[in-house]
Amino acid sequence: MNERQVEGLCLQASALGEQDRLLTLLSAEEGLVRIAASGARKPLSRLAAANVLTHFRGEVKRGRSLDRLGQISVFHSYGRLGKHLDTLAAAQWLLELCLLLVPKGQPLEGFLDLVLHRLDQLEQLLEAPAAQRQAEALATAVQTAVQLMQLAGYALPLSCDCRSGEPLEPPLGNWSWRCSVIPAEGFCIGPQPGAVLLLNASELALLQRLPRPQLPRCGDGSLMGPVPVWQRLLTLISFWCSEHLGRSPRSLALLRQD
Repeated sequence: MNERQVEGLCLQASALGEQDRLLTLLSAEEGLVRIAASGARKPLSRLAAANVLTHFRGEVKRGRSLDRLGQISVFHSYGRLGKHLDTLAAAQWLLELCLLLVPKGQPLEGFLDLVLHRLDQLEQLLEAPAAQRQAEALATAVQTAVQLMQLAGYALPLSCDCRSGEPLEPPLGNWSWRCSVIPAEGFCIGPQPGAVLLLNASELALLQRLPRPQLPRCGDGSLMGPVPVWQRLLTLISFWCSEHLGRSPRSLALLRQD
């Protein structure tokens, strides 16, 4: 077929020639898709809306070197996330993770739905008080990273000690207990050579809750865990990405500013 319909979220856009735009989409059916949007950089172009953080469906025509985008129908633009640095940084982190984790032309089930759901949650934070918004945007970025890595086959091995096979059951309240994070192997009870981080029992317990659908919360509805702990978990994920994916998302620096 010379034409097909592609629905996806635009993860990346760059200039192509004088007036075109090169797009990378996350598609539920095709994984990562690279297409050219002819004339998209013209102010009045019908394809001007095809840009980063936009979820749309478009007609795509096959080309010799690049497929070409025709008419589009925009479902939603998440451009408002740029209103605050914290929500923008969290969104950029998710987009970069998609670029690292999803193979070109190979869809990953549930990936697009999860990313769109988390972007919706970030939008809901836009009018929240600054302290709450910053903490929850960071926590959303960390939790989503854990879940995306799981969907892509790079799950954190959180159930047992990577060396002894002993169950990882953090003894809450024991403040001397530690777990070593060794990116090339996993998690190991006690201080170990080669560890990049040492987690206490509360930190590991919080990390173990992140594969669940909702953010962990206290009885009063407030976010569980202080911001410094979420920052440590972010650092852990950065080490894991560097070890298993070759690099960590560049937006890590923006997330650390909050």
